[in-house]
Amino acid sequence: QVQLAESGGGSVQAGGSLRLSCAASQYIYSTYCLGWFRQAPGKEREGVATIDTDGTVRVADALKGRFTLSRDNARNTLYLQMNTLKPEDTAMYYCAQAMTAADCYYIKFRYWGQGTRVTVSS
Repeated sequence: QVQLAESGGGSVQAGGSLRLSCAASQYIYSTYCLGWFRQAPGKEREGVATIDTDGTVRVADALKGRFTLSRDNARNTLYLQMNTLKPEDTAMYYCAQAMTAADCYYIKFRYWGQGTRVTVSS
C-alpha cells in the first residue's frame, strides 16, 4: 500500500508563507513521479506542481513565481514552498503518485495522501 504523508498545513495571513511536506517510502520517492494537488471548498481538484523521476518540475502557470518544489533525498521528502499566499490559495492540499512518466505528464495520479489543510485569511 502506497503511503504518502502530507504535513505542514495551517492557517496564515495573506502574504505569508507555508512549506508543505510529503514524506514517502524510499522506493516510492525514488521510483515514481510525485505531485501536489489542491481542492478548494466547492471547487474541482487542480494540479499545483509535479516532479518526475528525471527531475523535471512542472508548476501550474498561475502559481509560478509563488510556489516551488524542492526535495530532500536524505529524508525521501518532497516539499511545496508557498509564498505570498492569497485567500484563494485556501484549500486541502494533497500529495499524489503517478505510475508512469506518461501518467505524470498527463496528470493521471493513482495514489493519494490524506491531505493537509491550508487556510489563508485576508
